[in-house]
Amino acid sequence: MEQRAETVVVVGAGDFIGAAICKAFAAEGFTVIAGRRNGDKLQPLVDEVTAAGGRIIGKSLDARDEDQVIDFIKSAEEVGPIEVCIFNVGANVSFPFTETTERVFRKVWEMACYAGFLTGREAAKAMLPRGTGNIFFTGATAGLRGNPGFAAFASAKFGIRAVAECAARELMPKGIHVAHLVIDSGVDTQWVREMIAARGGNPEDRVLMDPASVAKTYIQLWKQPKDAWMFETQIRPSVETW
Repeated sequence: MEQRAETVVVVGAGDFIGAAICKAFAAEGFTVIAGRRNGDKLQPLVDEVTAAGGRIIGKSLDARDEDQVIDFIKSAEEVGPIEVCIFNVGANVSFPFTETTERVFRKVWEMACYAGFLTGREAAKAMLPRGTGNIFFTGATAGLRGNPGFAAFASAKFGIRAVAECAARELMPKGIHVAHLVIDSGVDTQWVREMIAARGGNPEDRVLMDPASVAKTYIQLWKQPKDAWMFETQIRPSVETW
């Protein structure tokens, strides 16, 4: 593959969607800077990308910590100018409204909204002097409508959608493509399968979204021409009710 000088930053490079995003952009020739809590868990992904001829650097990152985010983005810029920054931290939890503790609510907001603001802000600081770049946020159904049990998660996802829209209105006229990707589906991850089973369902009866399909959508957003940028797109399986 043709190697590029630019980097792609993935904050929230977990085992499924995050890993798929990293692999997709590494296949495009970018050096991927992947961050997640407990960065040692990135080693299998680093090994896989490297074996395929790609370039990736895995780092431990608590995206709720401002200083860590600042240093993370700065270190990525030192490797190469950031072409794409993707915020992909999850934090999906479900508790009855009266059983949602202050700690849970605050922690979910910090992970899924506040951390996204920090990531987007620092990426924008790096990109604005060049007048080019892409900042993408992973959203969810919960960012469009609240449902029972999801007060913490939905409020955070509503919040990150608002952060993304504010950033888009401010940054897109300055050459920075900001997009919010709504994943309106269960994604085929171990956690989702376990959750379905815990509720008495059979994961095999559900059409779950392949993490690679999410990654392909991000590639499509990155490739959009400047005269037809999309701020928000929703993706779901063909059989999903909505």
